[in-house]
Amino acid sequence: MNQLLNKPFIQTLQSFGATDNIGVDVLRLDAIHPVVSGNKWYKLQYYLQDAVEKKCNTIVTFGGAYSNHIVATAFACKQMNLRSIGIVRGEEAPTLSHTLQQAKNYGMELQFVSREAYKNKAAILAQFNDSNVYSIVEGGYGELGAKGASTILSIVDTANYTHIICACGTGTMLAGLVQSALPHQQVIGINVLKGYEKMYDDVCKILSNDNKHHPFTILNQYHFGGYAKHTKQLIDWMNELFIKENLPTDIVYTSKLFYAVNDLLQQQYFAANSKLLVIHSGGLQGNFSLENGVLLF
Repeated sequence: MNQLLNKPFIQTLQSFGATDNIGVDVLRLDAIHPVVSGNKWYKLQYYLQDAVEKKCNTIVTFGGAYSNHIVATAFACKQMNLRSIGIVRGEEAPTLSHTLQQAKNYGMELQFVSREAYKNKAAILAQFNDSNVYSIVEGGYGELGAKGASTILSIVDTANYTHIICACGTGTMLAGLVQSALPHQQVIGINVLKGYEKMYDDVCKILSNDNKHHPFTILNQYHFGGYAKHTKQLIDWMNELFIKENLPTDIVYTSKLFYAVNDLLQQQYFAANSKLLVIHSGGLQGNFSLENGVLLF
C-alpha cells in the first residue's frame, strides 16, 4: 500500500491568523490517495500488518453508510489480497450509498444490522468465531490505530509548530498525535460528537505509558448538533473556505475543525507568534449525503 500513496503537502492558509503574527498551516493528508484518504491508512496500517502476521485472511470492521473508514478498509484489503466484511449500522436502503457501493466494488461483503444491534459489537463478532478472522474497531480505535497515527507528524518536518490541531471522532488520531508531539507542542482535538464528554478518558486508554501525561486539550463546543449534523452556517462556511483557500472539507469532521480554528483565532485563544498545524484528515464521503449543488466542490 505505501508505494501507492502520495506524499502530503503543507498549505498555508492566507485568510487565517493575520493578527498577532500567528501562522496557520494545513497538513493535507487528504492528498495522499483518492480512496485511502487522510488519516485512514495511518490508522489501519498496523492492524493489517498484525492480521497478516497472525495469518488471518479476513478483516471485519464497522461503520455507517458514509464511513470513510469502511471504504478505506475495503480498498486496503483488496490491495493486500485480504477478504473484507463491513458491518454497517442501520437497515439496508433500496439504493446503496455512494460510499457503500464503492466499498462493495472493492470486494467488501456488507452486512447490515439494526442500530440497536449495532451497539453490541461483541455479539456481532461472535458469529465470526474463526482464527482466520481479524476484527478492527470502528474508526480504527485502539493502540495499534494510535501507533499508526503517531507516524503522521514524521511525514514532514513539524518541529517549528507550537500547536497541532485535529478533528476527533473516536480520538484515535488525537492519541497518535499526542504520542508523537514534541514537548513544546500543545495538541488540541475538536470533538465532532455531541455528548461524548468521555473522549478524553478514551484517548488516555490507548496512549502508551510514556505519553499519558503529554498535555492535550479536547474542545467539545464545535459539533454543530452532533455527528454528521450540519447547519446552513456550516455549509456556507465550507463554501467560503473553498473559495478563499481552495480547501475542500466534509460535513462530518474537517469543516468543523477549520471553523473551530478560525473561531478560536478570533477569540485570541492562541498566544501571539503561535504557529498552528491543522491536520486535514481527508475523507469527503459524508458530503455525498448532500444534494447536488449544495457545495461548490
